[in-house]
Amino acid sequence: MKKTLFYSLLIISFCYSSHVIAQQTTIQVNAKDAKYKINKNIYGHFAEHLGHCIYGGFYVGDTSSIPNTNGVRNDIVAALKKLKIPNLRWPGGCFADTYHWKDGIGPKDKRPTMVNKWWGGVTEDNSFGTHDFLNMCELLGAEPYLSGNVGSGSVQELADWVQYTNFNGKSPMSDLRTQNGRNQPWKVKFWGIGNEAWGCGGNMKPDYYANEYRKYVTFISDWENSGGLMPIASGASDADYNWTETLMKNIPLNMLGGVAMHHYSVIEWNKKGPATNFTEEQYFTIMKQAIKMDSLVTNHAAVMDKYDPEQKVALVVDEWGGWYDVEAGTNPGFLYQQNTIRDAMIAGVTLNIFNNHANRVRMANLAQCVNVLQAVILTNKEKMILTPTYHVMEMYNVHQDATMLPLTVKGNDYIFDGKKLPSVSASASKDSLGVIHISLVNIDPSHAQKITLDIGGEKFTSATGRILTSKKLQDYNSFTEPDKIKPVLFKDVTISKDVLTVLLPPTSVVVLTIK
Repeated sequence: MKKTLFYSLLIISFCYSSHVIAQQTTIQVNAKDAKYKINKNIYGHFAEHLGHCIYGGFYVGDTSSIPNTNGVRNDIVAALKKLKIPNLRWPGGCFADTYHWKDGIGPKDKRPTMVNKWWGGVTEDNSFGTHDFLNMCELLGAEPYLSGNVGSGSVQELADWVQYTNFNGKSPMSDLRTQNGRNQPWKVKFWGIGNEAWGCGGNMKPDYYANEYRKYVTFISDWENSGGLMPIASGASDADYNWTETLMKNIPLNMLGGVAMHHYSVIEWNKKGPATNFTEEQYFTIMKQAIKMDSLVTNHAAVMDKYDPEQKVALVVDEWGGWYDVEAGTNPGFLYQQNTIRDAMIAGVTLNIFNNHANRVRMANLAQCVNVLQAVILTNKEKMILTPTYHVMEMYNVHQDATMLPLTVKGNDYIFDGKKLPSVSASASKDSLGVIHISLVNIDPSHAQKITLDIGGEKFTSATGRILTSKKLQDYNSFTEPDKIKPVLFKDVTISKDVLTVLLPPTSVVVLTIK
């Protein structure tokens, strides 16, 4: 009996130790090699007419008891301004290629209804349209990114939309805009020329879409007041490098502002798994998909470099995030899912990848902003909560428009069932005031990481930080417990000469401020 008890205690002790003994990782920051700026637009968001992202999310109508400005929730505006949201993509997604913008302008009671064929088959009244969206972007201080209808629209329709939003002189479209209550143009810079043309945007082949793109861009004008129009081509899904090659080869560079790419972290498209009650095996698979973003960006960039060695054209990852089964009892077409520490890991790893590829990735959009997929905000009537993903993006906004500091990470692997992933992800930057920020992620749910950080001769006297973590991978913020997961002060960092030592807990995100 005593021997059995001794071995039981030994096993318990070993299991506990495996969770708390830190593995060694070294990070070398090569500050002298810094030359690229991390474009703030990497931290963009996406708002599609899907589920309760727009209606019941952003937009509650100006007669709602929920405090609002012209129908847009004030609490959402305040939260996104704190996030420093740089741009917002709208109206889709698949929805964009069935959306006819003229149905969403003018008196709301005169606007025709439409059926959202992509997401739930619901009937929409078009009460949220161009003015509503662009005025909301002004409230947010965010650049609008409009996705044009190429799938079921016309060249004239898109050309008219550009003129309606951007032309400052007298024209049929600017007169119509004035008639609808807006004298000055909004100066919309970012224009998507269709969406997922290989799929819901028309099931096109890449050479056909390249010709369509050239035609559409020919007839949209960069009006003298717009500040520079940036057309963005509908790009590849995941590892379809042939799509990117065909566009780069067949579209003149002076017609291309950016080429898009979409990648979701999903287990299997027909078996996505739960958003909260997932297993470690499912967690490992999702993290493998998130880390895959690095090779996708690297390989698409290499294709672009062949035709654009000066890297004038941006790689725009305008849809990314985790995708799971919808929450029980919700409309399967509304893509509503909860948001756990797993999603914080996805966000931290993905944003580190974008930061480290700042030479080519200059814009990205998390899918999606409110109540859909990996949302930063969830609402339930008058209630609103901020998700772990929100907190990661808020912590990381210190990197916006800062100079990327290249780094190398050497450390241990997160091992599950004999398969391996790198445990630690990192990125670093120096802002205009000379302050260095380093973002660190440990995806291993069982082992802490002791990190030795060498900042390459940079002089500093203080290091502070914030951390986001929780006891369980499956933990999340709920409407009854909205602050279960939030950033707190991080204290496990020490300075010795020119080296920092950081103890990074399991499944945690840390952002350091070094002065």
